[in-house]
Amino acid sequence: MYKDYNIAYMEDRTRTNVIINISRTLVMTILSFITFPWVCRYLGASSVGIYTWCNTFVLYFLVLAKIGIPNLAIRECVKVKDDKELLSNKVQTFFLIQLVTTVLSFGLMCALVFSVPDLAGSKEIIFLLSINFLSGAFSFEWLFIALEKQFYMSVRTIAILAVTTILIIVFVTAPGDLYIYALLTASGTLITSVVNIIYARKFISLRKTMPYSFKELIKPLLVLCSISLIISLYNQTDTFILGFIDKTKNEVASYSVGIKGIDVIIGVITALSTVFIPRAAICYAQEDKKYFHRINEYSVNICLFIVLPAVATMTTLAKPITGLISGNTDFSESLGYIDAPAVLAIVSSMMITYSLSDIIYGQILLPTKKEKYYLIALVGGTILNIVFSIVFGAFVFKDRPAIGVALGTAVTDLLILVFLVSVTWKWIKKAIFNFNSLKILVSAAVVTGLTLLIKNPIYNLAISFNVGTPVAMIIELVGVVLIDAVVYLLILGLLKEDLVHSFLRKKENNA
Repeated sequence: MYKDYNIAYMEDRTRTNVIINISRTLVMTILSFITFPWVCRYLGASSVGIYTWCNTFVLYFLVLAKIGIPNLAIRECVKVKDDKELLSNKVQTFFLIQLVTTVLSFGLMCALVFSVPDLAGSKEIIFLLSINFLSGAFSFEWLFIALEKQFYMSVRTIAILAVTTILIIVFVTAPGDLYIYALLTASGTLITSVVNIIYARKFISLRKTMPYSFKELIKPLLVLCSISLIISLYNQTDTFILGFIDKTKNEVASYSVGIKGIDVIIGVITALSTVFIPRAAICYAQEDKKYFHRINEYSVNICLFIVLPAVATMTTLAKPITGLISGNTDFSESLGYIDAPAVLAIVSSMMITYSLSDIIYGQILLPTKKEKYYLIALVGGTILNIVFSIVFGAFVFKDRPAIGVALGTAVTDLLILVFLVSVTWKWIKKAIFNFNSLKILVSAAVVTGLTLLIKNPIYNLAISFNVGTPVAMIIELVGVVLIDAVVYLLILGLLKEDLVHSFLRKKENNA
């Protein structure tokens, strides 16, 4: 009886944290969709391309500075979160390691910037953006994830992002404001670190009370460091290679706009990892295999519930989505971003493949200490991504390299997921391949057909009122999404899909 009560309590708490995370991500998405189109319009395709390319370069060193510390720190801090002295010791240990790696990473970045001509020409932007990982060493974000302080992280993130959004709208009004934009985006991390340090003192002490145990962390850190580096290479290689293929950086801008569309959904799923990773780690450590299975099924259920209709909508509405993001609603060649719709349509599949791979890594491979399989997958994936990006981007689609790189990345991501599913089959098979997943797939397929039927009539109806192309696109998007959402939820309700059915059942019980 006690164990059943404990599982019910954990599920309720997990559900609450999921709702908080989704709410935070939705607000962040709204704010992002205010700033990014603004920046695309006022900075122009060339400046956006330069910013994206420089940020990609800096992200390599951000990952190098972290060397996998956050994931390991979460796992270790969860074990001792109820003992303030032990928790403080763990936090201090990981902080010292990350401080050293951050300094070394920054030094390596400086050496490359001043020795590679293409990088030296953009050193001002690179150094402004490097504030992200220099201040990141002091953020202690992994501590709050381990302590499951979801409400605090949500309020803090929304507040900082809201202020940053306002400042970007006020100060970024011309192509020459690229440096201001870079400074404002980097300042968010700096402010986060300051606020986190102040709040962290409530849970830990920064005074040393016992020896640090670095030796026991060396082996897992080496594995996680390798994974982090490969993740960085894999995630950023497509953009980085495209920047070398396209010297104007205009294709990079098209690619970044296309990717921005799927970043929203991937961001939602990744944010949910902050809820599920600690839970999965606790359950596996306590050998509670029943709840370990249940939490994996629950997270995959949420993932498919979100991403499958998102894929349906974004592939069929790629043009208005990217047009509104970039500000080039007429898709004039002079304004750039011409290939953004094709990029979005191609990479939409990554909302499924990347999200499921992330769940497998964070909730199965990390708790079971089988991170090596993720490392193997990413090493192979990085090699394939480089080959595919060069072949498709520089040769097959040489006149439209952004499309070639997008295709190469989507294919690689699919192959990685296939490998990860094969090596975690006993844990993941019931979570992905079940009757409930089929209900979601059928509902998403209906939504796809519905979108194709109604999107043009809605757009033409809006145009008939002489509202202009941008407003017509907004009406098209909002109208289609609302109709799709109602139909999608209605079908899932009729099919008694688990998430929707549990929500309806809970409402009935409360009534």
